[in-house]
Amino acid sequence: HVDPPVHFIDGGRSIDQLPVSEMLLPLVILDITDRVAADPDATPTLDDISAWEARNGRIPEKCFVALRTGWWPRWPDPVTFQNRSADGISHAPGWSKPVLEELLERRGVTAIGHEGMDTDPGRATSAGDASLEYYVLSRDCWQIELLANLDKVPEAGALIMASWPKPKAGSGFPARAVAIHEATG
Repeated sequence: HVDPPVHFIDGGRSIDQLPVSEMLLPLVILDITDRVAADPDATPTLDDISAWEARNGRIPEKCFVALRTGWWPRWPDPVTFQNRSADGISHAPGWSKPVLEELLERRGVTAIGHEGMDTDPGRATSAGDASLEYYVLSRDCWQIELLANLDKVPEAGALIMASWPKPKAGSGFPARAVAIHEATG
């Protein structure tokens, strides 16, 4: 599902205002799968960006950064996907504010994506907190939720081609995202 800025921001760009030039971007994968396996509330850290850049060079401007958590196989089962504790709190991974600030303010990324339904971690969404999604969209970036098969994509060197219908003033729509990369192994 693609969320353009207008999804949360009055006057933000709508789906039909996202140019085709933003629909094919270099793809960066931040992988926190191992941490999520041990702690479903895990979020990415600035160390994850530093480690990625130590292996691959600086995250390029105008790219798409996807958060790989290993969460996508839980879809579409709402019980395993939301992973609620007895008190009703969802324990699911999401982004962190320091990482989003680094990516959007200092790396100049165009868009982000994640395997979960929300930008914010489960604990935050359980409390009605969507501040990270608001932050992303307020920076004139867009995002795709419910990405699948990120485990089959290299962390660097791929492109993402994202497409969706472009209804006038649309605030969100199902999207198709395809990674383009050379076969490995």
